[in-house]
Amino acid sequence: MLTENGVFVGGGGDFYATPQELLLKYGNRHGLIAGATGTGKTVTLQVLAEGFSTAGVPVFLADVKGDLAGLAMPGNAAGKLHEAFSKRAATIGFDLAYRAFPVTFWDMFAEQGHPVRATVSEMGPLLLSRLMNLSEAQEGVMNIAFRLADEEALPLLDLKDLQAMLVFIGQNAAEIGLRYGNVAPATIGAIQRHLLVLENQGGAKLFGEPALDLADIMTTAADGRGRINILAADKLMASPRLYATFLLWLLSELFEELPEVGDPDKPRLVFFFDEAHLLFDDAPKALVSKVEQVARLIRSKGVGVYFVTQNPTDVPDVVLGQLGNRVQHALRAFTARDQKDLRRAAENYRANPRFDTETAIKEVGTGEAVTSFLQAKGAPGMVERTLVRPPASRLGPITPVERAEILHASALGQKYDAPIDRDSAHERLAARASRGASDAAAGAAPEEASREFANARRYGGAAGAKTAKPAARSSRSDSIAETFGKSFARQLGTKSGQALVRGVLGGLFKSR
Repeated sequence: MLTENGVFVGGGGDFYATPQELLLKYGNRHGLIAGATGTGKTVTLQVLAEGFSTAGVPVFLADVKGDLAGLAMPGNAAGKLHEAFSKRAATIGFDLAYRAFPVTFWDMFAEQGHPVRATVSEMGPLLLSRLMNLSEAQEGVMNIAFRLADEEALPLLDLKDLQAMLVFIGQNAAEIGLRYGNVAPATIGAIQRHLLVLENQGGAKLFGEPALDLADIMTTAADGRGRINILAADKLMASPRLYATFLLWLLSELFEELPEVGDPDKPRLVFFFDEAHLLFDDAPKALVSKVEQVARLIRSKGVGVYFVTQNPTDVPDVVLGQLGNRVQHALRAFTARDQKDLRRAAENYRANPRFDTETAIKEVGTGEAVTSFLQAKGAPGMVERTLVRPPASRLGPITPVERAEILHASALGQKYDAPIDRDSAHERLAARASRGASDAAAGAAPEEASREFANARRYGGAAGAKTAKPAARSSRSDSIAETFGKSFARQLGTKSGQALVRGVLGGLFKSR
């Protein structure tokens, strides 16, 4: 299973007697496992995971069909494939000894493993926009949301935080538009609808805390073997964009957080990306560039990335050129396009004078593959027809009881099983809105009281006694007095009127 310097993959050459191994020193130079359905890709993935684990290298892989969980249990000599495995082992000179491997189960839906979570901030606007298939304008608003969250100290941890942040932007669109560009209400509404779809697909379970600590997937067991981290992906595959985006996020986090180690003697972590075509289907150019950057530079962090897919053409050429270790199972050439893909696949290998590579790729049977591993100084090895060794662990799924026992024994349950909802953007924006409403109500109270005072009836005297209303101005006596007063005033402007007034006043003083 493990030679002095590499992982034993199988036997090649005449009578399959020549060992074919993947050198640990070049394990971080990435790799490819390709082949049509049913040709043995899953077994090859299992064999490589066992080999890296035995060498003390932690592994992370996604279990798309549910059968890779068998790594946690030893193979069975009473199994129906034992005889075939024993014969294959004897052919290639491999000592078959069944054994289990240290495994940690993870599950985004917290059903078949420990919950695996990421925060919205860690995911970032680019990957989130890819996840929700946003337009360029919508992606621009997402970038505004992340920028404002940083400026306003509003942590974006889960989907509630992002939804609240978008509402805040919509309510303050005029002011925000002056700083960052126009934000249309229709754009906000479209993003909210995409978030609702993501939530219905189970995305709400991905975002939150406690977020995955990368150190927890890079551990070794007590016996020194690397721990194999298995992500349950059978249910997750119903949302392929969510699956691909999560794995790409994990790769990006490894790239950003791990320190440079140069060329180590063996990888610090090996990452298997099953169903890799999902990562590149309809991917925008910016995303493909990011994958290329990660694949090109993450090897200096000691991480090896192995893409598993049906056809090498599923992987863009810029990424395919970074994959030094290759295992090519059979390809079926039923159509003109299949034949073209077959020729392209054969051209990617260093030719072997003993056989035609294109023919070999068509003819290899189940459990057999065309392989090429990096040799001394990182040079591509000559292509070889290889009989892949049988796995030492169980080939196939485990029972729910066996899974439950493994999860119960894991110490990571205390750290990840219970979710945490701490103070973040949703709570802080709600508190800010509540304070604003209280301040507005307090400011409106004196004004309202003054207005009510001006419009209310006046009260005086005994408690509850009403003041008398002024007499009605429509009475007859008031009309006569008013008429007399106006006439008297007019008479003061004449000499006769003035004499009359002097006479009246003089008589009043004499009477006193």
